[in-house]
Order: sequence, then C-alpha cells, then structure tokens
Amino acid sequence: MKQQTTGEKSSAIRQRVEKTHQLQFDRQGKTNSRLSVKEIDQHCALDTASENLLKQAISRLNLSARAYHRILKVARTIADLAGAEKISNQHIAEAIQYRRLDKQ
Repeated sequence: MKQQTTGEKSSAIRQRVEKTHQLQFDRQGKTNSRLSVKEIDQHCALDTASENLLKQAISRLNLSARAYHRILKVARTIADLAGAEKISNQHIAEAIQYRRLDKQ
C-alpha cells in the first residue's frame, strides 16, 4: 500500500523560494546570506523582545558575534518566506533552533 504524504508540493516550495529571492533582491540587491554587518543592522532590525531573546540565546549557548549575525540572516530569511515584513520572536526562535541543530 502506498503511503500518501500531506506535505507541501515541491513546485509550491520552489515558487515560494523564488518569490523570496526576488523580494530580497528588490529590497537589498542581494540575498540575505550575502549581507554585510552594516546591511544586517539595516535590514534585520529587531523589536526589544526579539533582541532580548536573541541575546539570551547567544549568552546561554556561548555563541560568537559571527553566530549572532548568522542567526539574524536566517531569521530574516524565515520572515521573508513567511511573508512577514518584520522579524518576530517566532522567526528568531526558529533560527536559533536551526543553529542549535547545526552545532549538534
């Protein structure tokens, strides 16, 4: 018996990723992964709650300034994929989880 999957189709995911890349190019002329520190400050601004969450994670996980910036870029990408204009706590938390998985 063939098991049916309920996930999103690859074509839909590809379309969302292409749309997200275009959004990034329109906003900043490059993908989020290529942002400089100065550009991260400009395009990845956080509200106070999100900034506090990220700072707590950096402290608890003993991460570097480089890791801080990488998490911000990943969170910006997660927000872009979700169609969100601003990075939220949820986006920061998801990016931190990916970082923790990467370190294991």
